[in-house]
Amino acid sequence: MYELAIVAIIAALFFDFINGFHDAANSIATVVGTRVLKPLQAVTLAAIANFIGPFLFGVAVATTIGKGIINPDFVTIHIIIGALSGAIAWNLITWYWGFPSSSSHALIGGIIGAGIAGAGTHAIIFGGLEKVVTGIIISPVIGLVGAFLLATIIITIFANKKPGKVNSAFGKLQLVSSTYFSLTHGANDGQKTMGIIALILLTEGIITKFDVPFYVILMAALAISLGTFFGGWRIVKTMAVKITQLKPYQGFAAETGGATILAVLAHAGIPASTTHAISGAIMGAGAVRRMSAVRWGIGKRIVWAWIITIPASAGVSYLTMLLLKLFV
Repeated sequence: MYELAIVAIIAALFFDFINGFHDAANSIATVVGTRVLKPLQAVTLAAIANFIGPFLFGVAVATTIGKGIINPDFVTIHIIIGALSGAIAWNLITWYWGFPSSSSHALIGGIIGAGIAGAGTHAIIFGGLEKVVTGIIISPVIGLVGAFLLATIIITIFANKKPGKVNSAFGKLQLVSSTYFSLTHGANDGQKTMGIIALILLTEGIITKFDVPFYVILMAALAISLGTFFGGWRIVKTMAVKITQLKPYQGFAAETGGATILAVLAHAGIPASTTHAISGAIMGAGAVRRMSAVRWGIGKRIVWAWIITIPASAGVSYLTMLLLKLFV
């Protein structure tokens, strides 16, 4: 059975890589959209920060993913492989469409679908899903409101300053805010794979209680970092220019607002979506000039992608588990 465990770990790391690839836009969209950094410079900075992030914020989110969605007593390697299959498939589909959907919720949907197909509904910890619902609601709303308020404060303080000087100053500050967001992105999204790998090790008896070994943190951090470096430019285009056009001060507000809510949720162990957080923050920062500055039609399409992510990935994982049962 160790062979299957190795396959599952490789699949988990592949998901982590796809997560970084898929969500590269989250980390670099604003700093590219405001032309503060060129794409290659931005992804390099984001990849380094993504690698460091998981070492700074603990493993509370990994614990929620590993034992807060499905009861570990019912987990098998086949369920884990089924869950990862659904999450990976949905990430690739939405990458192809250029939709900034949530990798986090794709994984959670995968766990639910594979868990129900492999062990039944009684294996799912529905109480634990409250954290997920909390993250779904809080991250985009607080991201939007926080970025809007921060951008408003900046406009008020610098109202009498020359726009060129303000843009120059906040262009430099965006290097800080972009790094801050990338750190929290790595901390939040990197932990999901850590939780899955730790669950694999627990299932195979390699560890006797749920814990995240240092080498697991290292592997997951490296995988998401490499994925970010080779990031998905289809989604970058949507996030950087299609939603709204941002000035550097708005980019700073969006990144800072989005990163702050992610840092809080990571500390609380709530597996929030970095996509939700930064999408809401970009809309909030863009709306500070005028509501019409935001292409709300694009926003609606993104919201629909959010809504269907968990059930869609759950469905793919459910079908994958049924196929596995036929051949195993």
